[in-house]
Amino acid sequence: MAPTPSKNAPPSPDGSPEPDDVAGLSFEAALAELEGIVRALEAGQQKLSDAIASYERGSALRRHCEAKLAEAEARVQAIVATDGKATGLRETG
Repeated sequence: MAPTPSKNAPPSPDGSPEPDDVAGLSFEAALAELEGIVRALEAGQQKLSDAIASYERGSALRRHCEAKLAEAEARVQAIVATDGKATGLRETG
């Protein structure tokens, strides 16, 4: 059964809230779970209702991963924008 989204969970791009347990996952954990779901769906051995629940969970995980990647990209852009190059690195030569 799919987790129930909470009112405090961050919204997904389509406006629906993410389930609490997905919102608390790291990018790596969410991606690993998503990969497992994809493998299970590709195997085609689940009951239809279970496959639909897995697909819903996978969709929430995909949105979560996309949001985490967008956050990381924004952080990198902010670092680069600070002085035109990554901070903490020294030029050699």
